[in-house]
Amino acid sequence: MGEGRGTVRFLTRHWRSPVLENLAARIAALVSLGLATLLVARVSGPAGVGIYALLRVLPGLVGVVLSAGLPGAVAFFLSGPARSDRRLPLTLLSMAAVAGTVGAALWALAAPVLTHVFFRGVSSALVAVAGLIVLTKLFVATSKSSSQGSGDLHGSNRIIVLEELMFLAVYVGLLGIGARGPLAIVTGLILADLGTGLVGWTRLSRRDFFQSVGRPSLSLARRVASFGIRGQVGGVIALLNLRLDFAILGALAGPATLGTYAVASKYAELVRLLPLALFWVFYPRYASDGHLVAARRARQLIPRSGGLVATGVLPLALGAIFLIPAVFGAAFTAAILPAQILLIGLAGEGVGGVITAFLYGTGRPGLNSLAYGVGLVGTVGLDLLLIPRYGAVGAAIASSVAYLTTTALLVTIFWLVTRARQVSLAAPGLPEVG
Repeated sequence: MGEGRGTVRFLTRHWRSPVLENLAARIAALVSLGLATLLVARVSGPAGVGIYALLRVLPGLVGVVLSAGLPGAVAFFLSGPARSDRRLPLTLLSMAAVAGTVGAALWALAAPVLTHVFFRGVSSALVAVAGLIVLTKLFVATSKSSSQGSGDLHGSNRIIVLEELMFLAVYVGLLGIGARGPLAIVTGLILADLGTGLVGWTRLSRRDFFQSVGRPSLSLARRVASFGIRGQVGGVIALLNLRLDFAILGALAGPATLGTYAVASKYAELVRLLPLALFWVFYPRYASDGHLVAARRARQLIPRSGGLVATGVLPLALGAIFLIPAVFGAAFTAAILPAQILLIGLAGEGVGGVITAFLYGTGRPGLNSLAYGVGLVGTVGLDLLLIPRYGAVGAAIASSVAYLTTTALLVTIFWLVTRARQVSLAAPGLPEVG
């Protein structure tokens, strides 16, 4: 008990304002998401929740891939060595516009296949319209990362909250005028992204993000894309480790089972709030710190963050027994066991979140990708093996194994990278490199 209190005091003493503010924003966003999911569940049942979950994940994944990992690279360039390059703002915005437009077009062309595989029971025309979410989500993600990288953490926190709150507000309004089912979900997601993106980019403009801006640069875009691709592999794989089971489960078991699993997944991911906040704050900070200072700060934070997150797993696992049926209804009782299994795998996220921030901030996103890539191999293999027989429980087991494998590899990589730098600096005649 004393160790836990000491960890909380350590976090609040050293990084009270940025970390706790980001954590509060994520909690607010999660509450909004939970309310939206609950409302969709009450109106459209498990199948509606499954459609909602897929449309929150797949279009965003398409946008990240086609933009060469743009959202993950933005903070490094805006807070690192290239931060004074005034070509950056319009280069980043142009990359988002081109990738989002191409992605929306490709999604629309693939609508018949997407309908058959993921959105059975939804019209192909509506699925094609949902391709606009590729563009809108990429604009929101880029504005959020631009706020993060330019030092406006308050602005990025605002976007984090609005991403979920805006959908809830729009969806309630659509229900009020008689819209129901997939139409209300698709329309709500598009309008919510448009509103959130407008708020994000307006704030950036008012904070002189575009002041004395230069023309978009193809050479600079290549540099951003090069970094982004190295990080994108890990970012996409991390998203796949979190959400590939959604796609496979939806394809093999249908929207109803997926809806149940979506509730389990979102409940278990409560333990990721602190690691996500730490990553968000320390990624740009490590980018400006240099390797040695960043490594020292990370080594100090890893055991404390890891212990705090792991401690929160047990009460969440026990609480699932009562909270999931009470909040979502008896139809979602089957989500309890998958949630508990997922919590086991996510217990190491406190360690992984700090190491990921360190690897990104010190220009090594490829090593992060390596760790997540190994975990993804396990996810795919176990999903295909376990989902046909065990459904949502099988998907939870597969993901848990992948999470734990990834965390172990990240710890190994961090030790090797920091030890190698220490050895090189200890060698005679070698200058210290910040």
